[in-house]
Amino acid sequence: MKIIIAPDSFKGSLTSSQVCAAIKKGIRKADENIDIVSIPMADGGEGTVDALMNSLGGSKIQVWVKDPLFRRIKAQYGILEDGKTAVIEMASASGLALLSLKERNPMNTTTYGTGELIKDALDRGCRNFIIGIGGSATNDGGIGMAAALGAKFYDREKNTIELTGSGLLKLDSIDLSQLVPRVKECNFRIFCDVENPLYGIKGAAYVYGRQKGADDDMIERLDMGLRRLSEIIERDLGKSVASIPGAGAAGGLGAGLVAFLNAKLEKGIDLLMETIGFEEQIKDADLIITGEGKMDEQTKYGKTIFGIIKAAKKQGIPVVGICGSIGDGVEELYTEGLNSVFSIVNRPMPLWQSIEQTSELLTSTAENVIRLFLKASKAYPNTRGTTYLPH
Repeated sequence: MKIIIAPDSFKGSLTSSQVCAAIKKGIRKADENIDIVSIPMADGGEGTVDALMNSLGGSKIQVWVKDPLFRRIKAQYGILEDGKTAVIEMASASGLALLSLKERNPMNTTTYGTGELIKDALDRGCRNFIIGIGGSATNDGGIGMAAALGAKFYDREKNTIELTGSGLLKLDSIDLSQLVPRVKECNFRIFCDVENPLYGIKGAAYVYGRQKGADDDMIERLDMGLRRLSEIIERDLGKSVASIPGAGAAGGLGAGLVAFLNAKLEKGIDLLMETIGFEEQIKDADLIITGEGKMDEQTKYGKTIFGIIKAAKKQGIPVVGICGSIGDGVEELYTEGLNSVFSIVNRPMPLWQSIEQTSELLTSTAENVIRLFLKASKAYPNTRGTTYLPH
């Protein structure tokens, strides 16, 4: 029997690789002889580098960069085995997790460190880039990232502006003449799991600003700054980026990558599965176990789990979801190919306790799932020697 473990991370608790290890332990408790293939998944946020390197190999590079508040920190990215492809998570340099609750303020944060990661990879000979832009602390429209690569952003007096969300309010002109020339030789593919436009009620500031520490007044000003950026990009660079799906991702970094680096925004899960050959890896599997922190109606909209369910359905492979909590609307996934979903919370407990014990709870739940699956496989085998779990 062949079982695929292909989860997303449990945010705030375990990476997708750690989730795989915990589930694998539970499967082994149920049956030592099952062939297990672990495929950690991600759609642009935490775990993207590990997910690609787990399947494609390569090495990790550590670099000193500026964090969202311009402090020097060590961040890392991956270079795949071909030596030419860099895999970068913007969150490693410019992520919300790098700040304390008191420090969160998208008026003051920058993507400069993300640009430094790109620059380092360029210096090492990389010309293909896969960049995940989930988990940002920023709302600077990518001007920090571009400035680290040589771009200049000026106010009306031709002074350089602050490379932050508030700096955008002063923006009057953009100069890309000093942008690192090697950028033109590169191909930038961006993991993007949202479709928000750059500004407006569904844009970066209004939808994501509050979770980054913005109040109502800040959100209004941040949105004004992104509108200003869009106008100057169109005037100085001849590009219209405001309405591109995903332009508002990572506080407008999606738009900035398109405008300044000619990047292509792609659905993160689709790009990952294509890059690692996911459909080929799951061939002949008897079961796929996937999961994330919470499964609900949002899972259906471009999320990692939904991509896995769709890929499994093409090959007639049953899928079981294991998650921290089950929200409203998860039943909609049954018609899409999900067979069953289980919460790891096996008794009344506070959230902090379930987070602390996520690994042990995953192992216990996985063991119970497999014991049920093995019993059902013997009782109701199909032509492939496996079973489709009843809903």
